Amino acid sequence: MHSKLMKQLLIAMMIALPIQSNAAETVPAVPAAESKIAAPAPAAVVAPPAPVVVPAVKPVETAVTIPGPKLGYVDIARIAGDSDRGKALKAQLTAKKDALQAKIDGRKKQIEKFKASIEAKLPLMTPQQREAKSKEFQKKLEDFQKFARSSEEELYKLQEKETKSLYEDMEKAAADHGKANNFAVIVVKKELLYVGNSVDAQDVTDAVIKALNAAGPKK
Repeated sequence: MHSKLMKQLLIAMMIALPIQSNAAETVPAVPAAESKIAAPAPAAVVAPPAPVVVPAVKPVETAVTIPGPKLGYVDIARIAGDSDRGKALKAQLTAKKDALQAKIDGRKKQIEKFKASIEAKLPLMTPQQREAKSKEFQKKLEDFQKFARSSEEELYKLQEKETKSLYEDMEKAAADHGKANNFAVIVVKKELLYVGNSVDAQDVTDAVIKALNAAGPKK
């Protein structure tokens, strides 16, 4: 049994050897001279291209100065004192006041005279006469006070009416001037508390006075 196993191993070795031999024979022998493979030549070093110098571009200044809004203002005191309409109104009111004051002063003198006459005759009067004169004097005094109040109201109404008319004409003159000269707004000077540097503020009082004078008196 042992020899049988040895025979099987020998047979297996004999079968395997030809295969190895054949494999060796199929590979051609490399000549000694050709077995040395020449090393590849070193690649030529190419210098990098010089950097392109781009000139600096100066920024273009695009800032545009935009003018600020135009604001006009009017001095009411100058309109009343310097314009022809203002002067005429002042003269009219002064004349009316003086006329009413003259009437008031005249009635006041009459009352004072009446009072003096009563006081002079008072010792000679009976109680009934004194009471009658006292009522008469009180009536005259009340009438005088009513006249004084009505005179004051009359003067006030005239002043209010004419002042309103002048103010309306001033507003129209200011509006016309503002539209013709590209003003954003025109206000009364006393309402102007603060104006920044970015606002083009102008006093247009002279222009408004000129327009009022050119328009003439109110019809």
